[in-house]
Amino acid sequence: MRLRVAFSKQGALRYIGHLDLHTLLERAARRAALPLVYSQGFHPAPKIQIAAALPLGFSSRAEMADLWLSEDRDLVSLRADLQSALPRDIQILDVQQADDRAPALQTLVVAAEYEATIPDEFASDLTSRLAALMEAESLPRVRRGKTYDLRPLIESLEAAPAEGSGETRVLLRLAAREGATGRPDEVLAALGIPPESARVERIRLIFRD
Repeated sequence: MRLRVAFSKQGALRYIGHLDLHTLLERAARRAALPLVYSQGFHPAPKIQIAAALPLGFSSRAEMADLWLSEDRDLVSLRADLQSALPRDIQILDVQQADDRAPALQTLVVAAEYEATIPDEFASDLTSRLAALMEAESLPRVRRGKTYDLRPLIESLEAAPAEGSGETRVLLRLAAREGATGRPDEVLAALGIPPESARVERIRLIFRD
């Protein structure tokens, strides 16, 4: 049985990395007495796939993971058991049974959407700066010592309508393909906004059909 679990990641858990999140899900599944399927070999590992790594410090209301179980379980009680074994900053949003024959979850992600809340001091001329970035032919950047072009990884940028708080927000849709992933912090830096000054949340993962 292959489960597809949608969940949010908030609060202090924004600061745990991808591998630690994998371990957290494994431990929660074991505490919930879920019969995890393990890989073969000298170092068996539970079959858990997380759709896309989330940079440290970013919150999310759109995470997704697949878990394999050796036997079928009722999804309603399973969800309650798993939630009770997770920290409160991880909230399960949905649990569905997935097709066992479906490709690896990571290979299905083609893009991700983010919401960045920025300080007022960086809000002036925001619309024109967003337009200038979208009109740029290329945006050369260096990541881990390698040069790459950020521009093709930006699918859309727009200023979000102000809500009750009056905070300034930017909506970003970035490519999230294997080997070509757009990062919101790098886009913010290209806009002249210090990434550490913004509050960034992943709001949606887009999967190919």
